[in-house]
Amino acid sequence: MSALRHERIATNGVTLQVAIAGSGPPVVLCHGFPGLGYSWRHQMPALAAAGWRAIAPDQRGYGRSDRPPDPSVYDANCVMRDMLGLLDALGERQAVFVGHDFGAQQACNLAVRHPERVAAVVIMSCPYDFDLAGRGGAGSKPAVRAADARGAFAVPGVRPSVAFAAVARQHFFHMHYFQGVGPAERELGAQPREFLLRLFHALSGDGRLLDWSKFPSEGTGYLDVLAPAPPLPWRWLTVEEFEHYLREYTCATPETAFIGGLNSYRVADRNWELGAAHADADIRQPALFIAGAEDVVLKMIPPDALAVMRRRVPNLRDVALIPDAGHFVQQEQPHAVNAALLAFLASL
Repeated sequence: MSALRHERIATNGVTLQVAIAGSGPPVVLCHGFPGLGYSWRHQMPALAAAGWRAIAPDQRGYGRSDRPPDPSVYDANCVMRDMLGLLDALGERQAVFVGHDFGAQQACNLAVRHPERVAAVVIMSCPYDFDLAGRGGAGSKPAVRAADARGAFAVPGVRPSVAFAAVARQHFFHMHYFQGVGPAERELGAQPREFLLRLFHALSGDGRLLDWSKFPSEGTGYLDVLAPAPPLPWRWLTVEEFEHYLREYTCATPETAFIGGLNSYRVADRNWELGAAHADADIRQPALFIAGAEDVVLKMIPPDALAVMRRRVPNLRDVALIPDAGHFVQQEQPHAVNAALLAFLASL
């Protein structure tokens, strides 16, 4: 088994903590929120054993990587340049990019806007051509959506922050709550253990999200609308694994514990602007889509979203919906994910 090693790599004005395993063609694993490079712990040994070089950074704002507080340096261009600089630092011209959650949008953006650097793309959880929270997914054409679950909501021609505010006038809406700098940092930074426990469980296949429409915006925090989690261990997360997440998120100040995720929501308007020029762009590289069959994102998207993705990604080789898994599919069902991932890579 290839040993896992960690490197500190300077790229695009920040230094990233990067886990690397194996040798051979590079596969860059891009996590989302709440995630870390550690979120790929089950995939990295399998990739290395199959002859690939698995590369899993903590994104800017996460874990042991730099955590700049300014929201403006978390937009789609900045996080793409982080990955391009990472390839340059490792001496690689191209890589297969695997992205989950915010990382899925990052990988899709790279495939469209920097196609010469992307050999293939694996999209996890968030389908292409569906813009979750104004995340700036290349090719996004937001459709009218009512707020539900995590709260996808977009109106054609309307800035995401304006749409979020419209929902928040009716009831609590986390995407609007996250727009203001300060309240979320104070709330979540003061209770990081409870926040991570509740969010991990709520988004998993075994969890549940409370009905946010029953909570007013005034006086409501994010923890108020997340159901309490059962005691660890869970079928997919051990006590030791959770403690690693908690330690890595809280290794800096309480104000920056979750800054990477919060600032990614705060650049929704900017990403919406940056994505406009690419609204009709298709992904041409070989591609794979993986999601947990119980992922709340699949319950939020329009019924034809997967069919639209098939049209917009003409070399989409498979759609793998993994049973008994929610949003954290690569951790909840690692063997099934690894089988789909390695079969796809073998086809390239």
